[in-house]
Amino acid sequence: MTVGALDQGFYVADDGSGVDDDGAVFEMGHSTADDGTGIGLAIVAQIADAHGWQLDLTESADGGARFELSGVSLRD
Repeated sequence: MTVGALDQGFYVADDGSGVDDDGAVFEMGHSTADDGTGIGLAIVAQIADAHGWQLDLTESADGGARFELSGVSLRD
């Protein structure tokens, strides 16, 4: 797991098997695991939306998933 800074936000990346970007990964109830609830990424998307942030999914440098949150305002 890696967390890093972006110009207007931050990212969280891993070195796992990645996530298919079929548009459904942020939908409530979407899970590829037999015992998954499918609420984790949906909650992340709701938090990002509530704060006016942009949430994007891409591939990490190690081939896993990378979630980028931009439009984040930081306070001193």
